[in-house]
Amino acid sequence: MEQQLPIVLDERVSQIVTAGDGSRTIACERTSLAGSVSQRACVFCGSRVVLYPIADALHLVHGPIGCATYTWDIRGALSSGPQLHRSSFCTDLRERDIIHGGEAKLTRALDQLIDRFAPRAAFVYSTCVAGVIGDDIEAVCKKMSLLKGIPVIPVGSEGFRGTKKDGYRAACDALLRIIGTDGAAAKIPLSINIIGDFNVAGETWLVRRYFAEMGITVVATLTGDGRIDDIRRANTAALNIVQCSGSMTPLAKAMQERYGIPFKRISFFGIDDTADALYAVADHFADPAIVERTKVLVRTGAKTALAALAPMAQALRGMHAGLYVGGAFKAISLVKALRRLGITTALAGTQTGNKDDYERLRSVCDPDTMIVDDSNPAELSRWILERDIDLFIGGVKERPMAYKLGVAFCDHNHERKIGLAGFEGMVNFGREVYSSLCSPVWRLVRNNRHRGRGVA
Repeated sequence: MEQQLPIVLDERVSQIVTAGDGSRTIACERTSLAGSVSQRACVFCGSRVVLYPIADALHLVHGPIGCATYTWDIRGALSSGPQLHRSSFCTDLRERDIIHGGEAKLTRALDQLIDRFAPRAAFVYSTCVAGVIGDDIEAVCKKMSLLKGIPVIPVGSEGFRGTKKDGYRAACDALLRIIGTDGAAAKIPLSINIIGDFNVAGETWLVRRYFAEMGITVVATLTGDGRIDDIRRANTAALNIVQCSGSMTPLAKAMQERYGIPFKRISFFGIDDTADALYAVADHFADPAIVERTKVLVRTGAKTALAALAPMAQALRGMHAGLYVGGAFKAISLVKALRRLGITTALAGTQTGNKDDYERLRSVCDPDTMIVDDSNPAELSRWILERDIDLFIGGVKERPMAYKLGVAFCDHNHERKIGLAGFEGMVNFGREVYSSLCSPVWRLVRNNRHRGRGVA
């Protein structure tokens, strides 16, 4: 008989734990294991997903055309004005450039693109090829910045330099080169920067509306619907709030050290976390009027959302979900949100969680929930079946896997077109989960546990 390969490679066993098993600490923040076909993206992709939503900047990929194609329109990041970020520019390095160097080609590209589109700044992303041939991108950017009179920022994002998380750090380093260049230094009272919200499906606009109702000024959003001029004066905010902690906490820490701006890690996914985030900001400023307005906002939003979710939760009670997402804070919020819908989380995995993140994830999960770091399709497929999962939540790479296994799917990644943040977003999430799980299609899927339910 042909010997079957183990579903979990021996070297990955320490990256898989059960929430209730306090005797084991999950291993994380490792490079992906060769041969495991990790779902993680590369360093270059990590930097692109962070910087891409800055709408009035030029984004130029210095490398082969495939890198630019792969990351074109990589987030569903909407803009209230300029659309320059949605154009994918690339130097298209080829064999001749690899032999003779691509610096001259990069210089010509920047010269032509800046003159034609008049961006407020330009980001130049280094790819694997550019790193291997040793192009001095820093020197080219410095020269073009002086020539054109705008910031031209090199992003050290060669794919081979590490993991997607290293790409996040490269993006944060690039942003730090812009922040504080406005010349303003005085702090703006009752003001914040929203960090790590990327305006997927317009979510930044919703969050900004909440803060406007509270009486809080938003200086800059980094990077959803972002503008270079706002980012330049981000050092004048009194508080930073960090939504996507896995990608942007390094930036918040650097701004705290350099500009004395404290930060809070928050989440706007789910009723509980949205309320906690708004109260955290109100409590920080301790302004009685802001606190009172926040109470009204939360009370009204939560009441409306709970009323809309109640009939859905009744239909969904007892179902099981699995999730595999980029950051651990998103996973934590999803576990809470699913519980609001009567759904138990049987499997929770992330690509970029650290030890503290996983401990927090453990604390909100049921004791028998499986927690995974940096999983792969073979593992996820087996666990979806073994753990009797009805709904899988992930991104574009996990969608075909779920559907092939006859399991309902919910897109909670950056390609989605429906806003899931805030009180309104929780209702949207509930509707998507309900319509997916209670669709009549499951009556036609062999061995589906809930094929007889259908939409009420």
